[in-house]
Amino acid sequence: MKGWRHAFALDRGDPPLKEDEERLLDRLAQALVRRRLSAPALLFLESLRPLHFIGSQALIFFAPFAKALVEGKDYDTLTSLLERRMAVDSLLRRIEGLEAEVPDA
Repeated sequence: MKGWRHAFALDRGDPPLKEDEERLLDRLAQALVRRRLSAPALLFLESLRPLHFIGSQALIFFAPFAKALVEGKDYDTLTSLLERRMAVDSLLRRIEGLEAEVPDA
């Protein structure tokens, strides 16, 4: 029975973000806010939060095509980040924080 205690746990105790992962999330959040895509990005991330792992697997599937457009190392880091619930929450907080700093046009 001891092995079943955490069989259905939602929090896996993800390791903290590394420095390069935080920089990638910062760049992504800044790019979304700069292009005024923060509202659609927040809606998309919030609505698909339960499916973040499936989304990361879809990114892995499309990697050969996407790596022609995006730097490979950043793409690989992003796919591994999306597997972790805490990284998605961190991206949401960064977008909301940057959006709050932008003056209304």
